Amino acid sequence: MNQSLTVALVQQSNSIHVEHNLQKSIEGIQEAVSKGAQLVVLQELHRSLYFCQTEEVSLFDLAETIPGPSTESFGQLAQELGVVIVLSLFEKRATGIYHNTAVVLDKDGSIAGKYRKMHIPDDPGFYEKFYFTPGDLGFEPIDTSLGRLGILICWDQWFPEAARLMALKGAQMLIYPTAIGWSDQDTPEEQQRQTDAWMMVQRSHAVCNGLPVISCNRVGHEVDPSGHTKGIAFWGHSFIAGPQGEILACGSKDQEEVLTITLDLQGSEDVRRIWPYFRDRRIEHYQDLLKIYQDQ
Repeated sequence: MNQSLTVALVQQSNSIHVEHNLQKSIEGIQEAVSKGAQLVVLQELHRSLYFCQTEEVSLFDLAETIPGPSTESFGQLAQELGVVIVLSLFEKRATGIYHNTAVVLDKDGSIAGKYRKMHIPDDPGFYEKFYFTPGDLGFEPIDTSLGRLGILICWDQWFPEAARLMALKGAQMLIYPTAIGWSDQDTPEEQQRQTDAWMMVQRSHAVCNGLPVISCNRVGHEVDPSGHTKGIAFWGHSFIAGPQGEILACGSKDQEEVLTITLDLQGSEDVRRIWPYFRDRRIEHYQDLLKIYQDQ
C-alpha cells in the first residue's frame, strides 16, 4: 500500500425505488472519483430502504446472489473508473439462507472478497434476525490492490473484539457500512447521547488499534410500514477518523454528501510506535473473554 490513500464515503437517503437508489450510489461514486478517491465506501443495504423495521417474508425478494447483478454492474463501474468499491448487499446464499454481506470490488472489477455480518441485532425497528443468518466467514481482512481492508457492518461497530481481531490480522483500516438512526420516542438529549456514543466507540477502535476508521451511515426518514412507530430518522454523521481517533471528515445529520479525505497511512506506523498496545497485551490472562458472562 502507498503511504497515502484517498478514500471517500457516499452518504445518501433511500426510497422504495431500487433503481433510483442505485443511480444515486453510482453518481456518488463518480463524484468521489472526480475528487481523486481511490477507495469508495457505500452505506449499509444501499440498494433499498432499511427493510428490517418489520418482519415481512415478501421482502426476501430484495436479496440477490453474490456474484450477481450488483457485483456485475458495480464491478464494471470499478473497472471503468479504476477504483476500489465497498458494497453492502442483502445476499441470497441459498433458499432460506440470507446474509447481510459487504463485498469489496477491486479496481479491475473483480470480487476481492466479502464479509458477512457477524453480530445480528434484534431490537424494535431493527428486526435483523428475521432476515439475516449470522456470518460464518469470521473476522478476516480482505486484500486488495490498495491494501488490506478490515470490513465490518453496523452492529459490529459496538464490539471491540471484532475490531481487534481485524487489526491483529493485519487490517490497515476499519470500514463500517452502517444504517442507524433515532426512533420517534427519543428526546433531543437522548438523540445526542446515542450519536455521541456511536462515534465515540468507533473512534476508540481507531485509538486502541492505531488504525483509520471509515464509517458510512445513511440519512433521511424512513416510515415504519406496519404503522406501529413513526419510523426511523437515520442520523447521518458519516465520518473518517485517523489512528488516534481524530475526526478527519464528518457529514451532517440530514444531508446527502460525498466525503473525501487523503489518509496518511504512515500515521498508523508512527502511532503504534509510541502507543504499543499490541506489545503490552497480556493474552495469557484473557481466557475469560471466551465466556458469555463471569458469574460472581
